[in-house]
Amino acid sequence: MYQRIVLVGNLGRDPEMRYTPNGTPVTSFSLATNRKYTASDGQLKDETLWFRISVWGKQAETCNQYLSKGRTVLVEGELTGDENGGPRIWTTQDGKPRASFEVRAITVRFLGRRDGGDGGAPTPGAAVPSVPNAEPHTEEELPF
Repeated sequence: MYQRIVLVGNLGRDPEMRYTPNGTPVTSFSLATNRKYTASDGQLKDETLWFRISVWGKQAETCNQYLSKGRTVLVEGELTGDENGGPRIWTTQDGKPRASFEVRAITVRFLGRRDGGDGGAPTPGAAVPSVPNAEPHTEEELPF
């Protein structure tokens, strides 16, 4: 079995880094993806989905150093579920149910400028810096 998810969104909070008992760095951050569409009744709808991202190893250290709230990133990774295979579900303080998905990042690419002054859009033709992948892929792992 094989799965991959690619997300482009904005960090909802500053990244938080911690270390596992064996010393492996892990950085976590929330990522908001937005979609605008017109519903069947003609109303313009705005949908936001939240994802919890975990980044491991050297890539975790780089993300913790250079990312901050509001920064636009592209994340490629694997979707992980709770013990039942679904999203994490909780209730907000005002009683509304919410859900978020967990993604274990394989690659994180920084989009836009560091200060986020361009709204997160990369400059046309500009190279997009990326964090090197800790686990190189072989041709056999490619889905096409």
